[in-house]
Amino acid sequence: MQVVREQIMRALTLKPNSLDQFKSRLQNLSYTEILKIRQSERMNQEDFQSRPILELREKIQPEIMELIKQQRLNRLCDGTCFRKISSRRRQDKFWYCRLSPNHKVLHYGDLEESPQGEVPHDSLQDKLPVADIKAVVTGKDCPHMKEKGALKQNKEVLELAFSVLYESDEYLNFIAPDKHEYCMWTDGLNALLGKEMTSEFTKSDMDTLLSMEMKLRLLDLENIQIPEAPPPIPKEPSNYDFVYDCN
Repeated sequence: MQVVREQIMRALTLKPNSLDQFKSRLQNLSYTEILKIRQSERMNQEDFQSRPILELREKIQPEIMELIKQQRLNRLCDGTCFRKISSRRRQDKFWYCRLSPNHKVLHYGDLEESPQGEVPHDSLQDKLPVADIKAVVTGKDCPHMKEKGALKQNKEVLELAFSVLYESDEYLNFIAPDKHEYCMWTDGLNALLGKEMTSEFTKSDMDTLLSMEMKLRLLDLENIQIPEAPPPIPKEPSNYDFVYDCN
């Protein structure tokens, strides 16, 4: 009855000029359409300010942040090729850095040229234990930005620079290939140190994933039967002729 009443009220809100137009608008406002309208209205800004919704957001946020953290650490495990920019030589040099799978060591080393894929850990000569890292600094606070006046004047390079400080006065200097890699690495390093991830990509990912998760949890499941047990696994096919070896 509530749906029927809502159908009538919404049809009248449109101010039909005739009975036929009223009937036509009632037909357009089917049960499914009413559910879609309710869902859309539920997700507006006013609903998000209600206490139950705010409590749900607060409950979900730590889960989403942990997911983002794991993605950043996985990206560090994949590794990235960085440029070495010298004020004395025009030719670029490359070096590679990646995090060990157990998240305890940074493996890095020089390369003759930019690699086509991932560089194995055993081919990287140097190691830096994560436990020895004291801090991560960015931009103009980086030692390699202070030392080279030419680089300090380059705003683009300055925005991609970050350094890992360890021991007393030792540091590992980075210049990310782009803004995305810069955010992935600074977020990942801060996560390793137990600090907050503050990049613009983290905020964007949080907003997107939180919005999606909220919509999924607020779906109207009326008249939808949710099975208590998973569906049975289908039998194996009689042959596998549909499988192709792309190698």
